[in-house]
This record gives sequence, C-alpha cells and structure tokens, in this order.
Amino acid sequence: MRTFGAFVQALREHAGLSREEFGRLVRFSKHTVASIEQGRRMPDDDFVERAEAALGNTGALRKAAPHLSRQAGLASWFRQWARWEKQAVTLWTYECRVIPGLLQTERYARAVTQSVPPVKDEEQVAKQVAARQERQHLFDRRPPISFSFIMEQALIERGTGGPEVMREMLDHLLECSSQFNVELQIMPRYQPDHAGFDGPLMLLDRQDHKWCGYAEGQRSGFLITDPKEVSITLQRYAKLRSQALTPEDSRSLLRQVRGAL
Repeated sequence: MRTFGAFVQALREHAGLSREEFGRLVRFSKHTVASIEQGRRMPDDDFVERAEAALGNTGALRKAAPHLSRQAGLASWFRQWARWEKQAVTLWTYECRVIPGLLQTERYARAVTQSVPPVKDEEQVAKQVAARQERQHLFDRRPPISFSFIMEQALIERGTGGPEVMREMLDHLLECSSQFNVELQIMPRYQPDHAGFDGPLMLLDRQDHKWCGYAEGQRSGFLITDPKEVSITLQRYAKLRSQALTPEDSRSLLRQVRGAL
C-alpha cells in the first residue's frame, strides 16, 4: 500500500497537480488522497479508475491495484509473518494461551475473539474470524507444508466457548492430527523442566531455506531473523518436542478429554 501510494504521489506531482486539485478530479477529498499516498488507506476501484483518467491512462495503477492487500482482520504486527507462512515448507507452533489459530474451528475462534477486551462489534469479530479461517488454506497447499504443533494440556481442558464448542474443537484436532503432514503434541500439566516458559513461539522454513521465527505478547509481536536468535528458538522448540507427549499419546488424551465432555 505504501509503494502504491508513493507511485500515485509521483504521478500526481509529475502531472503538476496539488492534492486538492487531484482530489477534485477523482472526486475524493484531499485528506483521502493523502491517506492513500501515505499507505494508510486502501484505494477502492473508483479511486483507481478515476486516478487513471486524471493521470494519463497509463494503465500502471490498474495493473498494480490487484496486488494490494491490507489483510483485514489480522493484527498489524502479525501481517508479515502471515505473508511468510505462505512461503513455508515447514511450520512449527508452540502455544500456551489458546489453541493455535491454524487449528481453530470457526466457533472456537469466535469465542476467543469475543472474550478478549476491548469489546468488538459483529463486523470486527467477523473480520478477525474470517482472517483466521483464511490462513487455514495453508493445509490445502501443494506441495504440502510439514506442520508441527505443541500446545499445553490446559488449552483442551479450559472449556472455551462451552462444552459444545469444545467438543467440536476436539473433534477437529483429532481430524487434523490424523493428516500425514501434521504432528500434534500435548504438553502435560506436570512438566517441571519446561523449555517454553518464555511464552508462545513459531518457526518456519521458507522455500529459500531460511529459518525465521515469531514471538507474540499482549498486543505486540516481533519477527526473529537474526541467525543466533533463530538458532536459540530452534533449540527451544526441539526441547519442547522432547518434553511433550508423543503424537499418539496426545491423540489418546484428546479422545479422553472429548469423552468427558
């Protein structure tokens, strides 16, 4: 969006137009023009077509517009990681707060989204849930991604959304964990030696064979690209794998918890 905006600004200035003059031609306020040029607002189709007409009909804006994406529903600090996910050949996730977003059912995702302040209206909830569901198309990618998930036992016992939502969620976890390219492990409640005390983490290996990581906190997140820090994160994940239940024992626990609901 910033690149598109800078290009609009360059074309406008080349045409000798002020933002106010350009705004009159495209029938948008100068403030809207400024927001688009600064990459803060997604241009709609009307803006693109009117801008083309006002700036010489080069076709450049029409060709660039389909590549724009603001990834509505995803937190700003998460968007780069979401883009990297699409390039992943391997994706590992450890979670201690909620069931990982890539595994969440729609109703579970809605329950989580509605639970966390600030209060959201239906449109905001729908956007966040839809964005989470959209990421799950990674499971359909060919060639397939190799997934590993480690999650704390408390997450399958918490009852998020109520018994009906959790029954559906546990059934979905059992289904996902049966796929040939998905490894799911549960970290047992009693585990004195725990490599995940610093919180949730994600790792991925991209198609260019570069590992990178991501860690998230309250309303913030950061990418891990420094080779030394990536190495430390890989060590932590390897230890988490050795400390968690085996995939088969994890599936047995899922069935046990499911049966108790």
